[in-house]
Amino acid sequence: MKITVLRLGHRIGRDKRITAHVALVARAMGCSAIIYSGQRDKNLEESIKRVIEQWGGPFEIKYTEDWKKNIKNFKGTKAHLTVYGMPFQKNITKIRKSKKNLLVIVGGEKVPPEVYQAADLNLSITSQPHSEVAAMAIFLHEYFKGKELSKKFKKAKLKVIPQERGKLVKKL
Repeated sequence: MKITVLRLGHRIGRDKRITAHVALVARAMGCSAIIYSGQRDKNLEESIKRVIEQWGGPFEIKYTEDWKKNIKNFKGTKAHLTVYGMPFQKNITKIRKSKKNLLVIVGGEKVPPEVYQAADLNLSITSQPHSEVAAMAIFLHEYFKGKELSKKFKKAKLKVIPQERGKLVKKL
């Protein structure tokens, strides 16, 4: 079972940090890939590829011009994280028990109505305005029951050594 994140509507001038953070959180918390739409951003792609090279994987970053096609052709459950959906707590057990691949859709700019129609589930983390990065992190944390926090990454060249103060990164 794989989890892929679809990030809608990337805008280079406005969203470079947010989309990068969506990708970093997706990778760190156990997703297989991120697909982003909107403006193609080679710098974003190279930045995430450098993280994968140094910190391990598996993880992929892909660009799509046609997010509608990605949603339509996805084989598995399509969960759209939105302020306007149903509380995710009421659906997370069912999603977790499913052995289907999962597409987690997060918006950027105003999300078109077609996304709400195409998604199998429109889920809210809270019914208050919030960040798509935070929504995805909370959703994935609950999905994996916290086990993602101790995930090991293949082919990692770097590893943080936990300590109370200071920073220690070990080369592997």
